[in-house]
Amino acid sequence: MGTFKIEGGHQLKGSIQPQGAKNEALQILCAVLLTPELITIHNIPDIVDVNKLISLLKKLGVKIEKLSKGTYTFQADDINLKYLESDEFKVDGRGLRGSIMIVGPLLARFGKGYIPKPGGDKIGRRRLDTHFDGLIKLGAKFGYSREEQFYGVEAKRLKGTYMLLEEASVTGTANIVMAAVLAEGQTTIYNAACEPYLQQLCKMLNRMGAKISGVGSNMLIIDGVESLGGTDHTMLPDMIEIGSWIGLAAMTKSELTITNVSWNDLGVIPNVFRKLGITVEKRGDDIHIPAHTDGYEIQNFIDGSILTISDAPWPGFTPDLLSIILVVATQAKGSVLIHQKMFESRLFFVDKLIDMGAKIILCDPHRATVIGHDFKSTLKATTMTSPDIRAGVSLLIAALSAKGTSSIQNIEQIDRGYENIDERLRAIGAKIERIE
Repeated sequence: MGTFKIEGGHQLKGSIQPQGAKNEALQILCAVLLTPELITIHNIPDIVDVNKLISLLKKLGVKIEKLSKGTYTFQADDINLKYLESDEFKVDGRGLRGSIMIVGPLLARFGKGYIPKPGGDKIGRRRLDTHFDGLIKLGAKFGYSREEQFYGVEAKRLKGTYMLLEEASVTGTANIVMAAVLAEGQTTIYNAACEPYLQQLCKMLNRMGAKISGVGSNMLIIDGVESLGGTDHTMLPDMIEIGSWIGLAAMTKSELTITNVSWNDLGVIPNVFRKLGITVEKRGDDIHIPAHTDGYEIQNFIDGSILTISDAPWPGFTPDLLSIILVVATQAKGSVLIHQKMFESRLFFVDKLIDMGAKIILCDPHRATVIGHDFKSTLKATTMTSPDIRAGVSLLIAALSAKGTSSIQNIEQIDRGYENIDERLRAIGAKIERIE
């Protein structure tokens, strides 16, 4: 297991470009299974989770060629369906939560899709009901082996239908959309997720010949087609990484420019950071964060009550950035209530911040009150372990702002979502070392 050794307390300076979006990549890569024709994808992030999915697709028989950094071609014209029933697949599929999204495309094109219960972050229960309920409504027969924790769906031909999703699951919506594009007739998905990455998937499928309307809304109408063709696709920048760099700049009192952020796809993210008192400047398609040498002050609600920041399905605030908001609030002037509604184990990393001297009251598994230090008392260096991707980066930001030398263990969790993060941080002046 790897460890980051971090000497904190240094101001950073320069520009940093966000990687391609991890959560978009996991959807888009699964969509290559919908056609035997060539698909070229640009701006693919070089991170553990994405590379695991590329490896899984290769074992499934997809022909993959790397053209340049971040650009690959994929051709799924000779799929090995026997791999889906192998012991190797049961191991490979469990290692990556995003693997669940191969089920919809395989079911639509080949009449069957299987998946072991996927792994991923330890952030609480993440049900798969939405995925399979939607596929069953399209006409699939569902099976589950409790002993092996192995799921399967089969259908000769899916048939379009109307469905109201129980929750606006992003991966669930993606799976159902990819199945419905090749179904017979019309499918209406109400309470569909409408994140920019889901919009990207729908736009890509439409370029491939699908007929999806309502893109960007919570009602998608899909007219099934007989087959899909190839296309070119470019990933959006990763909005979670963009938010991470905003938080990093504020906590280290650094002047940073985040380049090519696709402002129109950031939603409420810039404004949520502004509510913490952080100056977020729009410069073309870049974000500029000036050095907050005098700190930053949390805004209360207009009636004077304490600010609450909570997560919600898009266009609400993404749950993946609440950990960043929480750590940034530890050095703000004022107090804020963080309400993590979606995952019941995501706030448990705050004990590590408390050890560093942060003033945080964990009210229950979903809520934490943060009383900011206003930089009058710096966080103290310590040894920590990264529990998941986003908490790991939050602890890294805390360590970069703390006085002294910190260590973060289990950095493989951070590598799952952030490309060469130590090299990129060193380029803007961070004192960080990777120890294998």
